[in-house]
Amino acid sequence: MFRYDNKRWKKKREKILKRDGYLCRESKRYGKRVEATTVHHIYPVEAYPEYAWCDWNLISLSQPMHNAMHDRSTGALTALGREWMRRVSPPIA
Repeated sequence: MFRYDNKRWKKKREKILKRDGYLCRESKRYGKRVEATTVHHIYPVEAYPEYAWCDWNLISLSQPMHNAMHDRSTGALTALGREWMRRVSPPIA
């Protein structure tokens, strides 16, 4: 089970936020500069645990945009979350 409260995740989260300039990547697509506070797994860690720590699978988002990626009642990805999965493919090994 993936844990968000451990030291390794906190370090990875900071690395991704820094990489993305602490800006929400979804908002940035529309020319908006919105502070990112969350790191999102494009391919959900529950379904794709092998991608949990991959930088290419992680994006910085604002909390409202992160909420827009998931149906909070079911946990399933929304259309927006699935769109990110279509746009970002796992690297070929």
